[in-house]
Amino acid sequence: MDLNFNKNEDYNKLLVTDLKKRLAQVRLGGGKSKIEKEHAKGKLTARERIDYLLDHKSKSIEIGTFAGDGMYESHGGCPSGGVVVKIGYVKGKQCIVVANDATVKAGAWFPITAKKNLRAQEIAMENRLPIIYLVDSAGVYLPLQDEIFPDKEHFGRIFRNNAQMSSMGITQIAAVMGSCVAGGAYLPIMSDEAIIVDKTASIFLAGSYLVKAAIGESIDNETLGGATTHCEISGVTDYKAKNDADALDKIKSIMDKIGDFDKAGFSKKPSKKPNENPKDLFGLLPKSRADQYDMYEIINRLVDNSEIEEYKADYGKTIITAYARIDGWAVGIVANQRKLVKNANKEMQFGGVIYNDSADKATRFIANCNQKKIPLVFLQDVTGFMVGSKSEHSGIIKDGAKMVNALSNSVVPKFTVIIGNSYGAGNYAMCGKAYDPRLIVAWPSAKLAVMSGNSAAKVLLQIETASLKKKGETITSEKEAELFDQIKSRYDEQVSPYYSAARLWTDAVIEPTDTRDWISMGIEAANHAPIEKTFNVGVIQV
Repeated sequence: MDLNFNKNEDYNKLLVTDLKKRLAQVRLGGGKSKIEKEHAKGKLTARERIDYLLDHKSKSIEIGTFAGDGMYESHGGCPSGGVVVKIGYVKGKQCIVVANDATVKAGAWFPITAKKNLRAQEIAMENRLPIIYLVDSAGVYLPLQDEIFPDKEHFGRIFRNNAQMSSMGITQIAAVMGSCVAGGAYLPIMSDEAIIVDKTASIFLAGSYLVKAAIGESIDNETLGGATTHCEISGVTDYKAKNDADALDKIKSIMDKIGDFDKAGFSKKPSKKPNENPKDLFGLLPKSRADQYDMYEIINRLVDNSEIEEYKADYGKTIITAYARIDGWAVGIVANQRKLVKNANKEMQFGGVIYNDSADKATRFIANCNQKKIPLVFLQDVTGFMVGSKSEHSGIIKDGAKMVNALSNSVVPKFTVIIGNSYGAGNYAMCGKAYDPRLIVAWPSAKLAVMSGNSAAKVLLQIETASLKKKGETITSEKEAELFDQIKSRYDEQVSPYYSAARLWTDAVIEPTDTRDWISMGIEAANHAPIEKTFNVGVIQV
């Protein structure tokens, strides 16, 4: 390997080390002292509950680990949005588990908590996955109630989705393992079956203090809404559990008897490892997001046998379209080529830029994958569409619109991996979050924004200096450089993959070598949901 490979490898491995440190910190939730308090009550933590529930040594992926990261510092923070979400296996059946983290503000719901819960339900609904709720929450975080209570994508949408999933035949199981109060009390009861842990769990619309204040009744919480009350008197819950482990064992027993899923019928063969070493990804990916590299080399480390069947290999070369298999699953790959290439007229085209011919090729390929019922995988490292008179006169807007149209109306499941740049309309055309990928993840090297930090800082600098000059200020070259650095620093923070993950614009920041697992588990989940729509792009400009 050359020196440049080694430099890239060192840099990208440091990014992964940083990722692991961030993960270790966020997985502590509210901190070690809060964890000890839960243990002292005889309770497991959210992550311990999930670990106990999921099949031993089976694969799992976590959604939204960085949700809320850095967003609520004035309120003491909200690690992982105060809720842990994983896709995994219980008694061999793939499902999604949602567990309130009582170490974070007693499991109270922040705005990002609601958004994360809705994302979990969206995944369950799209893929017909059973969903298991491990409830332990103090309800809405009141200081931010105006950002979580009344809107369409707020707290109430959770219960609407409960009802929708029930009508769709999606299994929902709830275990109340701590507090379950106010509006949140409806979630377990709108599930198919509900378990409650004796002595440590309770369900009520209003606790004893509020009951006393509202109607003058004096009653303790256990009598008001404990396990005995709801299993023997109200009939609200279906099973009483002795402790956390007993409740989780009951869930396992229920899951063990669920019938098989209907299938979408995606092609699956025995998995083959890539012939090329996936660990080479660290050396192949450049340190600088502006540097060119060969996306074929990345693909070769992700697909079975490092084999692809390329579609229109010699046309529209700034986008690679190819059939392959990942962990045995057939996929259609749409990837941005980051090398300088030559078109049919021997003109140079920039890597990472979508030209007319590459947009046209991608549109046709997306349609073909829909025709053949093949899931789509988008590998993003895109700076946007080509600009300038030649592209405009050739109808780049029309060709880009065709690509977005095909993407928007695609009925096969889509999965997006942001490897490097994800800028502007390129993010949209390559299946950004707005275009409903079943899962969307970013490598630590990813950058998401309207444009790059340098470009944006230059534009914002022009606006800032013009404003200051109007006020009569003299802008020296030193002052201009200082302003540029300040603006770029602010912008670069927003471009970070962790900034996006905190806001759930992506589902996770992952190690590059974990990409195959994410795509494989995602397609397995999607295979539980038969395709009910027909691919139709409607009216487009030909």
